Amino acid sequence: MSNKKGLLALSPLFLLIVLIVAFTVYSVDSSHQDTSLSLTVAFMISSIYAVAISGGMPVRKRVDTYSKGAGANNLMLMLWIYVLAGSFAASAKAMGAVDATVNLALSILPASMILPGLFLAACFISVSIGTSVGTVVALVPIAAGLAHSMDANVGMMTAIIVGGAYFGDNLSFISDTTVVATQTQNCKMSDKFKVNSMIVVPAAVLVLIAYSVMGVGLQAPTHINEVEYMKVLPYLTVLVTAIAGMNVMAVLTLGTLLCGAIGIGSHLLGASGSYDLFGWFSAMGNGIIGMGELIIIAMMAGGMLEIIRENGGIDFIIKITAHVNSKRGAELSIAALVSMVNICTANNTVAILTVGNISKKIGDRFGVDNRKAASILDTFSCMVQGLIPYGVQMLLAAGLANLSPMDILPYLYYPMAIGVAALLAILLRYPKRYS
Repeated sequence: MSNKKGLLALSPLFLLIVLIVAFTVYSVDSSHQDTSLSLTVAFMISSIYAVAISGGMPVRKRVDTYSKGAGANNLMLMLWIYVLAGSFAASAKAMGAVDATVNLALSILPASMILPGLFLAACFISVSIGTSVGTVVALVPIAAGLAHSMDANVGMMTAIIVGGAYFGDNLSFISDTTVVATQTQNCKMSDKFKVNSMIVVPAAVLVLIAYSVMGVGLQAPTHINEVEYMKVLPYLTVLVTAIAGMNVMAVLTLGTLLCGAIGIGSHLLGASGSYDLFGWFSAMGNGIIGMGELIIIAMMAGGMLEIIRENGGIDFIIKITAHVNSKRGAELSIAALVSMVNICTANNTVAILTVGNISKKIGDRFGVDNRKAASILDTFSCMVQGLIPYGVQMLLAAGLANLSPMDILPYLYYPMAIGVAALLAILLRYPKRYS
């Protein structure tokens, strides 16, 4: 396959962005309320176009390249997480775990503190477990349940969790992005944490204040049902085991088994909100089917991005940095590099791995502090990953909340805020000591 297509290699991505924008505009137009446009169509059209422009090889070979991307190991791992997350979320909901957890939250927190409380919980858990995916799985069903109970915007409540999940993805010592960023830039995690926290913590504080103000007008339900503490157990177990460092797939399997045990046990005791063995199987099946569209989107995104990579799209992005001629320009080019590659790979860890070495060379050439370079790589990759509608975390959150990713996107204040903060840190040479 030709590896010198330049902008043409990236054109499927541009087409996808145009289609997503068009679909969004069409969907919000009140005159088209009866027509629901699925993102799968946008990805299908972009994928067909990507295969069509990949000349120099038989169609079968192009399709094989696409299929290799759609079935990549890291992507398949995410698809299994989707399946297990759908199974856990549906069996928990059918058993009454979501309602019980929502009632517990409403009985503990005043309504005005729900929004900042959710954001703080997401920040704490994501820092503790070092993964945005695990945070989304644990908290999005609870946030969506609270939104329904309080008649609040489900997209906004889901976005609070997704945003908070990136706080830890960016700062946690055990986050993949932190490990890769510090390794490629040859600096200590503790040093990178200091610089990175100076850049993003002010943004997190501002977002927390914004949520506190937004939460003032929220009203708690007039009647809160009695908390069934036994039914809260699956979510507590998921949180505790995730924070303890258990593999996310093992966490979800354990949570699903607990839901089944409690639901079937309640059924045998004649309690409400329960199911028998086949009722549990049915709930799990519905949850897995509910993830179907997101699995298809993830696979098509993986295939299309592999075609872009094979056609030299990522190499073309990296070559753009040849025109850098200052320290500020070097930092901006590192930010642009990791952002563009993240858009093309939909994986922030892979994006940092891809451009880490070239970023180190750019940084060394213009005297960029390694700790600042690592912070820029991590922060911009988390910002982009938090905002692309086909990212793993966004698709997972959308599936768990039964929304379109486009319903969540406008409310992602934290990823937007850290993008602005990181850009200002480059333009204003902040923090001074590391600039």
